[in-house]
Amino acid sequence: MLTIRQMRYFDALATTLHFGKAAALAHVSQPALSAQIQEMERHLGVVLVERTRNNTLLTAKGLEVLQHVRTVLGGIDRLEEAARQQSGILEGLIRLGVIPTVAPYLVPQLVPHLKAHYPGIEIELKETVTDRLREDLLEGRLDAVVAALPLEGDTLQARPLFTDRFFMAVASNEEDVLMSPLTEAQVDPNRLLLLEEGHCLRDQALAVCQTASKRSLVNFGATSMTTLLQMVSHDMGMTLIPEIALKTETPRNAIRIVPFADPEPTREIGLIWRRSNTRRQDMDALAKAIIRSAATLCASARTQVDAMPAVTA
Repeated sequence: MLTIRQMRYFDALATTLHFGKAAALAHVSQPALSAQIQEMERHLGVVLVERTRNNTLLTAKGLEVLQHVRTVLGGIDRLEEAARQQSGILEGLIRLGVIPTVAPYLVPQLVPHLKAHYPGIEIELKETVTDRLREDLLEGRLDAVVAALPLEGDTLQARPLFTDRFFMAVASNEEDVLMSPLTEAQVDPNRLLLLEEGHCLRDQALAVCQTASKRSLVNFGATSMTTLLQMVSHDMGMTLIPEIALKTETPRNAIRIVPFADPEPTREIGLIWRRSNTRRQDMDALAKAIIRSAATLCASARTQVDAMPAVTA
């Protein structure tokens, strides 16, 4: 008999194309996942996966089966959502994805708030870049995503949560002192550090610093805000830092925060979910919880910025 467990394991393998990563995604051991995939192949009488020493690929039949499997799993997820909706607000499992330049700062505020106000909630978090979160959301592996807006998709619904201002982070001992408030003309593109390709903050930094040519940018392939700020604190360059990160990052890095001149560059952070999701009340409650949590972080950041002396020529 074909089981839901086998289909979820096969879906995980098709997503990662790696048995070890699929096992981690499914929270099982690799031998257990491999055994279930083999049992699924025996039951269907087809080879679903092409296994080589260096690669794992789906066969043509495997790709065909995957479409049916994801249709079935999507139906099961919708059934579970409908059943949970009969219970109280934010009871049961919520699978939430958050972009990396928000997650480390928002999650420590948000999770205790949700646990305190909704004791029946079970939270499953995923932190990764926007494109992967969007894919997981569309394919039913996530219930909602916190990301920078807009996030394209005709089947997606978005609710703005808060406006996140950008600042420039420079080394506290940098010899070339930037004037504040900062203008784009003062930004040296040869010292602008960026996250690796795929991070939305990289694109936002390029939009803010429009005069910077791709050839002049400093690319370290950093995957986190924390790594970039450590580079900045060692005077290896400068980088954009979002307001939501100030409370956490400034005390642990030797950096100085420089505000921009008006109009200040910002990004809009929103909550995104599938239009077909029947848990609208849960999404509303989750959005309100995120807004309250972010407000605490941003209020602290505003106090910090307001206390900074202006640096003029």
